[in-house]
Parts: sequence; structure tokens; C-alpha cells
Amino acid sequence: MSSLPSFDQLKSSPNGQMIRVHAVDGTVLVSLGPSYGQWLRSDQIPQVMKDAMISVEDRRFYKHPGVDPIGILRSVSVRAEKGHWTQGGSTITQQLARNIFLTSNKTFARKFREAIISLALERKFSKDEILELYLNKVYFGGGSYGIDAASRKFFGHGADHLDLGEAAIIAGLVKAPSNYSPTADAQAAAGRAGVVLETMVETGKITEADAQAANPSAIKLAPEPKQNSVRYFTDWALPQLNTLIDDTTDPLDVWTTLDLNMQRQADRAIGSDTPDGLQGALVSMERNGAVRAMVGGKDYITSNYNRAVTAQRQPGSAWKLFVYLAAIEAGHKPDEAIVDEPVTIDGWSPRNDERSYSGQINIRTAFAFSLNTVAAKLGQAVGFDTVADMARRFGITTPINTHPSMVLGTSDVHLIDMVRAFAEVDNKGAMVVPYAIEKVVGPDNKLLYQHSAPENRVLVAPWVAQEMTDLLQTAVNTGTARAAQIGRPVAGKTGTTSSSKDGWFLGFSSGLTTGIWMGRDDAKPNPGLYGGRAPARAFADYMKVAVANRPVEQFDTQVTLPEWQLEPDDEAYYGQPDDNGIPTIDENGQVIQQGGDDQSQPMSDGSDQGTPQARRQQQQQDDSDWQGPPPPPPPGQKLDQNWLNGVLGRKGSGAQQQQQPRD
Repeated sequence: MSSLPSFDQLKSSPNGQMIRVHAVDGTVLVSLGPSYGQWLRSDQIPQVMKDAMISVEDRRFYKHPGVDPIGILRSVSVRAEKGHWTQGGSTITQQLARNIFLTSNKTFARKFREAIISLALERKFSKDEILELYLNKVYFGGGSYGIDAASRKFFGHGADHLDLGEAAIIAGLVKAPSNYSPTADAQAAAGRAGVVLETMVETGKITEADAQAANPSAIKLAPEPKQNSVRYFTDWALPQLNTLIDDTTDPLDVWTTLDLNMQRQADRAIGSDTPDGLQGALVSMERNGAVRAMVGGKDYITSNYNRAVTAQRQPGSAWKLFVYLAAIEAGHKPDEAIVDEPVTIDGWSPRNDERSYSGQINIRTAFAFSLNTVAAKLGQAVGFDTVADMARRFGITTPINTHPSMVLGTSDVHLIDMVRAFAEVDNKGAMVVPYAIEKVVGPDNKLLYQHSAPENRVLVAPWVAQEMTDLLQTAVNTGTARAAQIGRPVAGKTGTTSSSKDGWFLGFSSGLTTGIWMGRDDAKPNPGLYGGRAPARAFADYMKVAVANRPVEQFDTQVTLPEWQLEPDDEAYYGQPDDNGIPTIDENGQVIQQGGDDQSQPMSDGSDQGTPQARRQQQQQDDSDWQGPPPPPPPGQKLDQNWLNGVLGRKGSGAQQQQQPRD
């Protein structure tokens, strides 16, 4: 008895570590580990709660000294009659001793120690103090310790005003919290509560009429919080604690970089713009690496696989960021002339999607048109190892092959790594390290960790990043990539892999960099998925809200349009347009054919204008002037300005056009 902690010490002793994760504005995103409600003094606990617990768990509580011989004999008698244990002989005091000081191992040694501690507890504390400790510390399931935490979880209010039916449900949980949890099995919980009410009638605490009026099955339960996309972020962020602070069992408050408004908009953009049957992911971060939004899939409950940080997919022509960075660093300029022509490198002969060649052009035009032959020539000129080194420098952590075809994005990458690379271009070529945790606070507001900016490391000279930004603007300000425009300067790049297995858009504006990926988890083809379509639209839908309250930032370089004034990105311009911008795809990745008449029908009413289908119909109207890609030139004819004038209906002869400045 003399070695037992004091009453105040027992009140404060933890049952396990609780971690509360906060958004950047302080809002609690999620609570992990045990949940503790408000500590209720004995005089604050409703009498019906005390009566219910004593009736079902220890009806002789006020009569025994901590161990109840009569209860033990009754338990043994029932064991002999039924052949198995159906009820225990442990008193409330014994349960408290086990919860605080011992384990639940079913051994005679543990039971003996439990009895000794129970006798000591009864000698040191009053019955009311023991009951107060018990009701505030016992486990009720769902991570809830104590009646107040249980009441708030299951009923949405504190335990200081529990009614009879609610008290019966909570009292019934102690026997088997997982089996009788109202959120897991409401019927089982109501049935167990009925048993509690019957025992209360038997002990004279309530009348039969009171028991019937309680009606536990009619009690309204608090809704379970939805496991939305915030959990993708917290699942990524919390393991980082292992490297930031020392191991501790103390409760922690973790303050993160997540912006709830941005996260909600990211959810809406991915949910609305991702084609049916596909998955989508988004990462958005500041220039300093603070991750403001993360979506790892369309629905966390159906799939908690985080495609934003775990999945590895080919980036397609978005990888050309590293090819052109390496070329610019080696001395090539956006206005430098280069010849688009057939090329063979170690037996590999890349071709442009239009299967023709443009002759002498400049690097800016080649980037705008995403010409594969020029990317291959630049990669060969600077060295494929140099391109791989540039990707490593900019934070690509996955294996990189150095085959010539690597210039077209054949190495798998993580979305968050690609977003980091684009953010580093926006950061004038300086390193950006993505992070999620701003600070960690322990008990008594003790600061355990505070994020500090890493040492500034220059990856490329600022002028290299500036000229790369110059090229990236062409992807957003010309041609079909205009879907990513948001009414302020944007630089970015689309990407689509073979057979449209993956669609990407990555870009930055006003200090915020965002990357979008869409595709299938099984990497099957998705006819109609292009980086300049659904991913670019999701980017725009998100960024319009995310940067709305930020000052407009102009880039260091003004937009210089390519010679042909449009961006025939191989995956976005020359591919066949997807219906309504986004195809309907079945569970096998096949496009569901739609009837021509049905496609032109307007919405019957305005009730579903916010649905993905309605948005797609609206996008069809927005793109109604797009008549499909021009046919490739006849064999032997160049994809030159004369050909473009003809297919685009421009006025002026080829000779007149050739006299105009190229840029």
C-alpha cells in the first residue's frame, strides 16, 4: 500500500501515446493512439453511469474489500455448470489494478498479484476514488479511454450528461469493446445494453418501466469521421517523426504544413477531373518544400495506397525537363538552331509522333512541339549519363537507365520527386527538400522539434533555371496545353506515356508547384488520356483556388512563343482527342463507346452540374472549336510553315511567311 502512487499520480499516468496531427492553421486533422476525454470527478459523473457499471461489472462493489469471495464462488459455480467460463470473478478494483499495473495474461501468478494490489488500493483509497479512477481510465474501444472519451466518440457529447440508455451502452462495452462497439455493430451494442438494463432492474437501481423507456436501439450515434485524403498526407508525414525526435511515450502534438483549403480543392480537382476507372494523385508544395496538399488516390477508404509518394510510373515527355536542363547548362540556347531529322543512336531510331521532320528549327520550337528526335539529339550531345546526373541532382530517387530512349521518360519516377524537380526550377535552380512537419510539441508545450531550412544548395546556375522557365512557359501559353492556364503566369509540362498509360501535368505559378498524375494501378492503356487534357484541367482547377489570394508573380523571362504559335505535344496534339476531353473507361481500361446523338444532348436539369459527368459535358462545349488534329503531311513533304498554314487555314503565301522573323 505504501508503494502505490498517489491519487493525483494515478490520474495523470498515461494509458499509451496519443498523437494529434494539426494542419497549418491549427485544426486537428487526425488523432492517433488512445483518446482521452475530460477527467470527470466523482460528483460530475451521472449516477446512472455509476449504477450501470456497478450492476454489470461488480454488484457487490461497496461490500467487498477489493476481492469478492462470493463473486469468485459464483463464477466457479457457473463454470462447473456450463463447462466453460462465462463470467469472471474480478471486481472493479481488480480490473483497475490490472489496467494500471499489470497485463491481461491469464495466469495464476498474475491473478495473485492482482488480488494483492486490489487489497492495497482499497486500503489506500475510498470507494468513490476507486470508481472515479476506473470510469476515467478503463478502455471502451475505438481508442477511447474513460467514459468521457467514449461518450464523445459514440454520442458526440461529454459524459457529464449521459442518459440511462447511453450509460447502459457504455457500461456494456467493458466486457468486449471490439465486439460490442456501437460503430462496429450497433445491434450487438444494443443487445448488450439490454443485458445491462436487466441487471440494473435486478439490483433495484431502476424499474422495469425505466428499462423499457431507455430503448438503447433507438439511441442516435455520432457519425464516424470520414477517412478522406488527409490520411494520405498523415500516413506519409508521421513516420518522419522517427528521424526528428527521440523515442517517447508522451502525448505529442504534431504541427504540419498541410493547408486544409488547398487540400479540399485538391480533393475536388482529382475527384472531378480524373476519368472514370482511373486513379489520380496530386502533390503541391511551396518553394521552401512545405507540402500544402497531397492526394494519393480518389478514395482513401477503398484504397490507402499512396500514389503520390509510393507509386513509380514513367513520366513520358515530362522527363524532357532534365534533357533540356542538361542541354542549357552545356551551352545550348532556346533560340539556337537545330535540325529535326531522322536519327539513329546505338540502333535506336526515335520518331516524332507525326512521323515527319521539320528540318531546321530552334530549340524553343522543338520543346514546344515536344519533338522526340531533337530530344534524342540533345541527349546524345550532352551525354545520357549527364541527363541522368541532372535528374539525380534535382531529386529523382528511383533507378535511372541510361539507354538512349531514356530521353523520352522511360525510367519510373515518384510524383513527389517530379514535383520537387519543377519546384527547384521555380526556385531559380536552388535545392528544395519536401517536408511535412513544422514542429512537434510535447507535454507542457515543450518544443521537441522545429523545422529549419536546410543549407541552400545550388543545383544549376540561376540563368539555367531562367532559360528552362522560358521553355516551360511555351507548354502552357500555346496549343492544347492552354487547359492549364489560370489567368496568371504559369510554367509547366505535360507528359503521356505509350498507349496513354500515364498522364501528367507539372507546373508552377506564384511560388506554388503542383504535379498531377493519372492512370491505372495495373498500368493498362487508357485510350484518350493525355497530359494536356484531364491532368492539365485538374491542375488549373486546383491552382485557381490555391493561388487566388497570392500576389501575381511574373517570371524573370517574358513568354516567347514558338514559331508556329501552338504546342503540338506528341501526346496532346497529334493524339486523337478524347470525348468531352475525358473518355469513359470501364473496369478493364477499355473506352466505352458513346452514341453520337447522346453526346450532343444537354443536361436535363441543373441538379448535377457539379458532377464529373456534368463537368465533362461543359468541357465539351469549351472545346467545341477543336476539330481534331490535322492530318500528317503527305510522304515526302516537310512539317513546315507552308503545311501548317494550309491545315490551319492561315492567310499568306509560304514565301511571305518565310520572310517573317522565326521568333
